[in-house]
Amino acid sequence: MTSAPFLEMRGISRTFPGVKALDRVDLAIHRGEVLALAGENGAGKSTLMKILTGVYAPDPGGVIVVEGREVTIADSNHARALGINIIYQELAVVENLTVSENIFLAKEPRSRFGFIDRPRMAREARALLQTIEMDIDPATRVSELSVGQRQMIEIAKALSAQSKVIVMDEPTASLSHHETGVLLKLVRRLRERGIAVVYISHRLEEILELADRVVVLRDGRTVSTLPIAEVTRETLVRQMVDRELSELYGEPQSHATDQPVLDVRNLSLRLNRASDARIRDISFTLHRGEVLGIAGLVGSGRTEIMEAIFGMRAASGSIRIDGAPVAIRNPHDAIRAGIGFVTEDRKAQGLVLGMSVRENFSLTHLSRYSPFQFVQHGRERASCLEYVRMLGIKTPGVEQRVVNLSGGNQQKIVIAKWVARNPKVLIVDEPTRGIDVGAKAEVHALIARLAARGIGVIVISSDLLEVLAVSDRILTVREGRISGALRREEATQEKVMALATV
Repeated sequence: MTSAPFLEMRGISRTFPGVKALDRVDLAIHRGEVLALAGENGAGKSTLMKILTGVYAPDPGGVIVVEGREVTIADSNHARALGINIIYQELAVVENLTVSENIFLAKEPRSRFGFIDRPRMAREARALLQTIEMDIDPATRVSELSVGQRQMIEIAKALSAQSKVIVMDEPTASLSHHETGVLLKLVRRLRERGIAVVYISHRLEEILELADRVVVLRDGRTVSTLPIAEVTRETLVRQMVDRELSELYGEPQSHATDQPVLDVRNLSLRLNRASDARIRDISFTLHRGEVLGIAGLVGSGRTEIMEAIFGMRAASGSIRIDGAPVAIRNPHDAIRAGIGFVTEDRKAQGLVLGMSVRENFSLTHLSRYSPFQFVQHGRERASCLEYVRMLGIKTPGVEQRVVNLSGGNQQKIVIAKWVARNPKVLIVDEPTRGIDVGAKAEVHALIARLAARGIGVIVISSDLLEVLAVSDRILTVREGRISGALRREEATQEKVMALATV
């Protein structure tokens, strides 16, 4: 880059009680470039972006320069006024408002009499949605949309703010293959319009395909700043985690047996929301020690099928566990039958963020530590410590609040609370959404260890490489039906996508 940066961050540090999250980090952002920010969870990426967008103030000595002028970013509104917007990984949509109301929240177009101009708002929302190839009525309530569709609404909201710099934090974590392709095209168009994009992603192939430069953070420090032409997947992983790629991913090993543990026959349901898929005649068998991958586009019905098996949705059909029929009317029935479910949204459905590691861990089996209605905290703590060590959960202690842990460690806690019940079947929806390459490898290894114990594991993932990496067998879902089945040795990205889309 020969031109002067649009924005510079110089010597940025940030200290929290007992933790130095950032240590003299430098960052330069040029107009019309895609700057990838890479690093493990806990490397300091989010803290740096929160300083850039006015959520945190840097420690004394750090300087932010915008268009050649030193600024002190007071808050998020000040950042937006400077043209800096962020799309967080954790969605900030208001579910009971419409699509257009979300896009223009707090900046609604007004008529000359001062009232909200709803026809104009709908027209402008529709035009924004068309730019991101999203065919949705602006009058639709956001509560009716899938997670992936809600992510795209966040992107439309940022575009409506006339941004000069857009920070995208894991923007494709919830998107289907098609939606991801649309997003990547959109980022390229933003670059052509002179808008800078700071792109944070744990999907290394996206960084290599999209970025102009890559900045790698590790332990709160800048490891390197390189043009993309000098970066490979191997060098990027080594700089992020200080380990070789070959050390992270071992050779896959199957533990599948021929003993059925879960048998589903003719599962059907009609969902209530217009955006939901109709689930029809779902039949499949899961074996002990098998990892069964479920692939399909967002909205295909993947998650809804598993929610029906777990009793979260009313359905017809039959379910057998170890050959015996079970009646599952609600999640309590499913848990008693030996089924666990790690949901895709760990923060909203898998954890109580304000509670400790210990308290979250025991949520699924608290009765084990309270035989006389009083919790025996010593036993609870000892069991939690055992699983913290077993799963390699990085936490200062079991009394640490989970909100303070990285995404990868939060995900391991969600898995730990189910593994402690010793389930026969464990459903894991988007197991590595929003976590870094090192933590992703640890979660994959954990899934393999669960299968080795004889647990039947079902993995739903939008990441095709992940499905191919962990699965013994893959089922594809399209429009609420199982559209195909592939063994590990015959599965490829092309075959899986063909079955999921054709």
